[in-house]
Amino acid sequence: MKIVFFLVAAAMIATALIALLVPLVRHGRQSGRPHAFVLSLVIAFVLPLAAVGLYLLIGTPVALNGVPTEPAQPLTLKQAVTELHAHLAEQPGDLKGWMLLAQTSTMLHNPADARDAYDHALKLDPENGEAMVGWAEADSMIRDDHMINGRALDLVKRAVQAHPDNQRGLWLLGISDFQHGQYRDASATWRLLQPQLAPGSTVAKAVAEQIAVADARAGAAPAEASSSGAILADTQGASLQIRVSLSPALTNKIAAGDVLFVYARAEHGAPMPLAVAKLDPHQLPANVTLTDAMAMVPATKLSSVKRVFVGARISHSGQPIAQAGDLEGDAGVVSVDASAPIAIRIDKVHP
Repeated sequence: MKIVFFLVAAAMIATALIALLVPLVRHGRQSGRPHAFVLSLVIAFVLPLAAVGLYLLIGTPVALNGVPTEPAQPLTLKQAVTELHAHLAEQPGDLKGWMLLAQTSTMLHNPADARDAYDHALKLDPENGEAMVGWAEADSMIRDDHMINGRALDLVKRAVQAHPDNQRGLWLLGISDFQHGQYRDASATWRLLQPQLAPGSTVAKAVAEQIAVADARAGAAPAEASSSGAILADTQGASLQIRVSLSPALTNKIAAGDVLFVYARAEHGAPMPLAVAKLDPHQLPANVTLTDAMAMVPATKLSSVKRVFVGARISHSGQPIAQAGDLEGDAGVVSVDASAPIAIRIDKVHP
């Protein structure tokens, strides 16, 4: 950068000197004044040196190295999502943008935003199999009973019919069959998924286990029909009795539209609840029973682990993900086979 600057500067000075000195020398010769030539030499040497010295004295030599720039700070995930929202507001026809927002919202455990983004994607591309399955999965996360039903089931069926290798679609379709007690159909659907999975992988083992469960229930169905007590026990499986109360100091912090979530999640592993109940916080104190029937997917339920973290949260946003200002409390980690009621007192404000 410095070399280019000085070369350009020298060329400009030389041009200026030629324009100035040639007439001066000619005029001196014509008038018989030899000192004009000496003056020309002085100007030729002194003017450039003076210009350089003046620049070094009062100029900005460091600028020749280029303007220093601060290293770009990486966007936080929240900032990136905000920018993506702004982008989609200006360009609502950006299918890839809506899909990216849906996937990011799913990753951030915000199923309502994910479903909305997938909905926009489906308006742009109604036959998008990934968006169909994503919408159905997000919808099941939002529903109190986590059922894959109605539009969600229709979308999953369409996705699997158009794309038989859609693994998530086959998994969800099997879950829907399982949820509706169609165990043979669930088993058959998951068997279509098996050849697409890496042998011996964790996912392959989980699917094999669910096929075994579905086969067992399908084979035991006639015998179970003779005993309503056996059916109830098999449906509920593990269960936890929970008593939830609210600290009097927080009573005035409950507002209309707030939602109470009572949940149990594995002591270790994914944060997704193994069982969750949704209530009106104005009903507190309340008794809640968390059971295997409240599992979001058959493979991850209370009876699949030995110990769980049990908590309760009053959400001002209506979403299960904790946000600043939410009211919460917990009973810590308890055994899944605990028979005594578990007490939870909501006495903290989420920071």
